[in-house]
Amino acid sequence: MTTLLGYRSLVQEAAALRAGTDDPVAAVHRSCDRIDAVDPQVRAFVPEAGRRTRLLEAARTVAGAREAAGRPALYGVPVGIKDIVHADGLPTRAGSALPPEVLGGRQATVVDRLCAAGALIAGKTVTAEFAVTAPGPTRNPHHLAHTPGGSSSGSAAAVAAGMVPLAIGTQTVGSMIRPAAYCGVVGFKPSYGRIPVDGVIPNAASFDTLGCYATDVAGIALAASVLVDGWRAQQPAGPGPRPVLGVPVGPYLERAGDEALGAFTAQRQVLRAAGYAVHEVPVMDDFEQIVAQLFTMNRYEVARAHADWFARFGDVYRPETTAAIRQGHMIGDTDYEAARQRRKAFRARLARDRAMAGIDLWIAPSATGPAPADLTTTGTSIMCLPWSNAGLPTVSLPAGHAANGLPLGLQLVGSFGADEELLTAAAGIEDVLNGASHARPGSRAS
Repeated sequence: MTTLLGYRSLVQEAAALRAGTDDPVAAVHRSCDRIDAVDPQVRAFVPEAGRRTRLLEAARTVAGAREAAGRPALYGVPVGIKDIVHADGLPTRAGSALPPEVLGGRQATVVDRLCAAGALIAGKTVTAEFAVTAPGPTRNPHHLAHTPGGSSSGSAAAVAAGMVPLAIGTQTVGSMIRPAAYCGVVGFKPSYGRIPVDGVIPNAASFDTLGCYATDVAGIALAASVLVDGWRAQQPAGPGPRPVLGVPVGPYLERAGDEALGAFTAQRQVLRAAGYAVHEVPVMDDFEQIVAQLFTMNRYEVARAHADWFARFGDVYRPETTAAIRQGHMIGDTDYEAARQRRKAFRARLARDRAMAGIDLWIAPSATGPAPADLTTTGTSIMCLPWSNAGLPTVSLPAGHAANGLPLGLQLVGSFGADEELLTAAAGIEDVLNGASHARPGSRAS
């Protein structure tokens, strides 16, 4: 097992910087020292000549500008940015061989918001090519022979390996939640549309959602308060009724592997013992049709997003991305529109099932199992698929370890637009899971 992890949390880092007990220049040196030490192995960041010099200049500028005006939420915090998100001064390559000047564009609103909150852009993090499935060079910090997941591989690994306390990723199907589980960090995909995606190279526009990684839910909530449209501050969960949890039994849940299902059973027992009501709810008996509907829309949209670039540079696209685009070329407007209507019906049905069962949150394994020992794949997104299809807010919490020591994750899914309530509930569940982990003899906190 490669021991690379170790970084104080985003909340701790931000609090020290705002209080003046730490300063942005020191934060830059810590982050760059960690990148220099571990990134040659993990390969989470896109290589950048002069990173430290650029960041030190930015840190001094931030410190000078904020001396009298006060220190905002992410003052001096280094942040990793997935390399499909445009950031001024850093080329966007999207994990591809296309000329970066072809892919360039205006800085993304999500980066504008980070900078306005005082954050420092530590650099671009590795993505699967165009956020599809062709993996980048990133490795899992827990074991370098295993995938970190994808497509937000670099962002998850950068936080897990302690290079930055916060990183930005995107999810179309499973690109935030699966890497969070594989790398043992907290990943948050908000409701579709709650973080603007302008300035982000599209994968499939009907699903693409920006999200973030941190080491705990408190860090995610801090970042979300800066990034998410119309964020409503929440009070910490008090002694009142706990949210009712729903287990989506049926063909969907059966797609998880034995190890993930075994861990999920144990997690449910821990939550019940802590006072949570956990109900099994049969849903998605037509799961194969749901999968087909999503990929009809996804591939159609991928092909159209790349129409110009693929016509000009198709010979340098990787085989996995080429295959997805060519599949999209075979899907006509009529089939696409029919899939859109089926998704609309699925969303309404899932909301109805939730309401009828009295469920506040769905819970499920974040992935089919631990990270595969295979760097040629990013793993399967199947456990995230229905929730992305419905545009629902989702959190992955570290939830124990597999027999081989690699992390496992528990996925929490809220109702559309109720991101704040989801994170409040997730903080309580995180406490329960962490307490259970510490209570087991010989166990490790995730």
